[in-house]
Amino acid sequence: MAEAAQMKPRHWGLLLSFLALVLLPILLSGWYLWMRADDQYASTVGFTVRKEGGSSAADIFGIASQITGGSTQSDTDILFEYLQNQNIVEAIDTEIDLVAHYAQNHAHNPLFSLPEDANLEEKVAFWSKIARIAYDRAAGLIEVQILAFDADTAQAIAQSVLRNCQELINKLNATARQDKIKYAQEDLTLAVERLRKSREDLILFRTKNKIVDLEADLQGRLGVVNTLQQQLAEALVEADLLAINTSGSDPRVVQSTNLINVIRARIEAEKANVISGNTDVIGDDYPTLLAEYEGLVVNREYAEQSYRAALAALDVARADASRQSSYLAAHLEPTFPQSAQYPQRLTLLGLVALFITMGWTILVLIYYSIRDSR
Repeated sequence: MAEAAQMKPRHWGLLLSFLALVLLPILLSGWYLWMRADDQYASTVGFTVRKEGGSSAADIFGIASQITGGSTQSDTDILFEYLQNQNIVEAIDTEIDLVAHYAQNHAHNPLFSLPEDANLEEKVAFWSKIARIAYDRAAGLIEVQILAFDADTAQAIAQSVLRNCQELINKLNATARQDKIKYAQEDLTLAVERLRKSREDLILFRTKNKIVDLEADLQGRLGVVNTLQQQLAEALVEADLLAINTSGSDPRVVQSTNLINVIRARIEAEKANVISGNTDVIGDDYPTLLAEYEGLVVNREYAEQSYRAALAALDVARADASRQSSYLAAHLEPTFPQSAQYPQRLTLLGLVALFITMGWTILVLIYYSIRDSR
């Protein structure tokens, strides 16, 4: 028969450790939560960033969509980061003295209060305890819950959060509008300079080669060749008629032959002139001049199109600057709490009991593991 189980020293040690490491901390936590921790009121505010609708005259041509573009998603991301950094704590602290409110109960409630001599870094760290931020990236919605020791202060801080976020969006809009106008003005200045340079190059080309319009001059020279070819055709017809009606010794046949030879020589000379141009005056042949002229004309046309596009872009940027393109839309105005919902004592006590028990259990398992390995 096995002997009756009896309490051994290690069992008494486990029991004492459970009382000291588990039961006592749970009792102390419960005492603190119900006897020391002050009630906290929660005010909730929810908002998102919306982009102004409507269209301008430039949207019809698709210009505004090319230069304004963008999305409100990045603005919402900026707001989410702003709500967690030092800047918003400083802004709210200048409106509502955080130390005066959250340090009033520090003597008997240090865990949920702010030290009376708290510096900026401590305020920022404490901000994460009283500001609970939820961000739905898919919908672009931000919800902030502010905890305070009274309902009026909680709502006032929530209103300050909403106001500071609106000011940040306004600053982002102002910066974006200034940048759009600045860049559009720089593009217009560059387009004007390009247009001026292309026109100057074309004028210098005409002055250098003593040709106002190369295409018109070429058409004139080709017109001379066409006229001579028409005269040659008429002279050939007349010579054929003379050959039928007269003999070869007729002076008119000789004169007609001489006329045909002269016209043909002139045609060849004019063709050579068309190809080479007046090289004694302008120095280059027509193909070279024509290629250079066409390049200058293309540059001028491109500069004119760039100028028109830059001018339209500047008009769109100025029109967009005259109105607020993004704004903060509050789908949940700062609420006024009717009753204290925090701290959630039962939940906190349950979590404390859970983690302390788990820690004690792990220590016991470690102890027995070491004991059995010996």
